Amino acid sequence: MSNDVFQAPSITQLSAAPAQRTYQVRTYGCQMNVHDSERMAGLLESSGLVKAEGELADVVVFNTCAVRENADNKLYGNLGMLASVKEANPGMQIAVGGCLAQKDRDTILKRAPWVDVVFGTHNVGSLPTLLERARHNQDAQWEILESLEVFPSTLPTKRDSVYSGWVSISVGCNNTCTFCIVPSLRGKEKDRRPGDILAEIQALVDDGAIEVTLLGQNVNSYGVEFGDRQAFSKLLRACGEIQGLERVRFTSPHPAAFTDDVIEAMAETPNVMPQLHMPLQSGSDKVLKEMRRSYRSSKFLGILDKVRERIPEAAISTDIIVGFPGETEEDFQATLDVVERSRFATAFTFQYSKRPGTPAAELPDQLPKAVVQERFERLTALQDRISAEENAKQLGREVEVLVTAESGKKAAETHRLSGRSKDSRLVHFTVPEGAETPRPGDLVTVTITEAAGFHLVADPGPGSVYRLRRSRAGDAWDRSQAESCAVPSGPGAVGTASSTVSLGMPTLPIRSALSAQ
Repeated sequence: MSNDVFQAPSITQLSAAPAQRTYQVRTYGCQMNVHDSERMAGLLESSGLVKAEGELADVVVFNTCAVRENADNKLYGNLGMLASVKEANPGMQIAVGGCLAQKDRDTILKRAPWVDVVFGTHNVGSLPTLLERARHNQDAQWEILESLEVFPSTLPTKRDSVYSGWVSISVGCNNTCTFCIVPSLRGKEKDRRPGDILAEIQALVDDGAIEVTLLGQNVNSYGVEFGDRQAFSKLLRACGEIQGLERVRFTSPHPAAFTDDVIEAMAETPNVMPQLHMPLQSGSDKVLKEMRRSYRSSKFLGILDKVRERIPEAAISTDIIVGFPGETEEDFQATLDVVERSRFATAFTFQYSKRPGTPAAELPDQLPKAVVQERFERLTALQDRISAEENAKQLGREVEVLVTAESGKKAAETHRLSGRSKDSRLVHFTVPEGAETPRPGDLVTVTITEAAGFHLVADPGPGSVYRLRRSRAGDAWDRSQAESCAVPSGPGAVGTASSTVSLGMPTLPIRSALSAQ
């Protein structure tokens, strides 16, 4: 028996509870990754962790993207910066998941041995177990599955926004685009049953959300797994029957599988928004063939004509790749011609980047960087002009704006709030003197008084309107703020640019995307 004298703990020691471990999830890439990050956050919180608010997190998770050439440089640069931080904080853990983890597998641990956990796109649900195993064993844990372990939407979720949310309808992709590495990382398409999707949407609405975005690598091929070619249009119509759901969006469809029944469902379902993201990739039929995009420019333009015939106010956005191997000046001019005819509201434009493991990486005639850059600049200049012209058509119109927690960069100077119109255009607006200030999640009807290339402005003036409609989503925002003690709740409470709650919806780019981004 020890001769040490037992000393009772002090009252301070008894009352001091161990500090909760904190986490941070850093997300790169597409909307699917953003949604996966919400799952990761939900899993970590279900395991007892809390989100870090400014302080150094005990657990840092990187949810990676492998689509762009510089994705691995970004990751290893960030991991390198954390190496010394982790050395000074022995209890800290670093995890790497997502598409790059699925692709690079054990390479990550070789290049960054201070990483604790590596997991792939198919086993997001294993994250808490792998972290705990790594902590217990004092050894890095690596787990990459070749097929989906459990559909992500069955996992706990910590949503970014209380007034809007993402809902996955499928994961994976059955296409074989030669430039794309996603099918090999996400696997073949797996579709959820419609009842499960609608139940998740209903749960979001019951929690206060009034806007949802349906997610899939190719949403309009939804139903292929259970043999219903019109499953997606039926799903859109079913969303129209959900009481309290005011805005429905989806991303992204594939032109080859985009059918008239979807256009009819969009036009005839009031809560499906007049907005469509339709990836073009190239306006050259020769390049589209080399890309294995199973449509041609005439079909693409025909889809846009049909959409605008049935939904004249629709705002259409797109994706375009510049400098695909073998692209000639004639091919590039064909892209410019299609862009001019399409009148896109905005476009995600990318310089082609070679991705190891894709067929396009092995094609001859890889273009010099200078040629690609010059074409990229011509394309973005054209699209910037079109975006400005299309926005100018909004002058004088009354639009309904869903107020977001995010404000513009100049909000401190202008005192404007921000939100998205039904067609997803970004609107900065001023609350008239003496009028009630909306909360994030509320809706305001305003008159557009100014149009810039990448946003609209609504300021008070002669003939302009300002009408506020307080919503269940605004009430949900109040509750979330009261629960977090972040800001006072109630009428007039509104998020600022520093708010930790972001709009959980796809946002259109304010600038054409550089390949380095």
